[in-house]
Amino acid sequence: MVIADLGRCAVALGLCSLLAACGATGDIVVSSSDFSHAHAERGTTPPSPTEDPRLFPDDDRSSAPSWSAGGVQCVPYAREHSSVALRGDAYTWWDKAAGLYQRSPTPQEGAVLVIAGYAGSHRAHVAVVRRLITPREIRIDHANWLNDGAIYVNDPVVDVSPDNDWSQVKVWNIRSGTWGTKTYAVRGFIGPGPAAGQPLVSANDGDPIARQIAATSTDLALPPAPTVLSRRTRAVP
Repeated sequence: MVIADLGRCAVALGLCSLLAACGATGDIVVSSSDFSHAHAERGTTPPSPTEDPRLFPDDDRSSAPSWSAGGVQCVPYAREHSSVALRGDAYTWWDKAAGLYQRSPTPQEGAVLVIAGYAGSHRAHVAVVRRLITPREIRIDHANWLNDGAIYVNDPVVDVSPDNDWSQVKVWNIRSGTWGTKTYAVRGFIGPGPAAGQPLVSANDGDPIARQIAATSTDLALPPAPTVLSRRTRAVP
């Protein structure tokens, strides 16, 4: 008898739960985005898309990452698609930016991400931050990521550092639709604005005159007005 009563109680509780769910406003839909990396623990890699490997958990088809053949290196691409006009190998950009551009450990739209140890101690990679998605995810535009000269647009990058400080990242492999297996160290983010107190930014870090101008203050004296020489009137024959 007791067992029967317990069984009836369990059935009643189940019916109450169903009625409560039906009484909620709107339909309850669970999608892959509910398990997005935005809810993941620090230092973990977000999941891959389950429905279409060409997409990403946060995207629809119109905003999906894409790539195209280009034959471009990462440095000229980053320079031409950002306000950071540095030159030289990617691994020198972080030091060259000192005093010219703002440098930050966290991303901003339009900043240049500097990845250290891309393929050895003297190899780095630079990419332009396209947009911020969550505190742990950004999208970048960059070139030659796989040493193929291709251009990668809207490519997801996620912070997987234990302290959530953007010191370590993983990069989405657009071609395979999966996260890359390697974790990369980050030097930081350059720009998009000039360093504090620097009103002008050199467009060519190899130009000593431009660097001197960038180091001056905004209160520059205007050059003296040019001297206007009067023309001599020739006698008319």
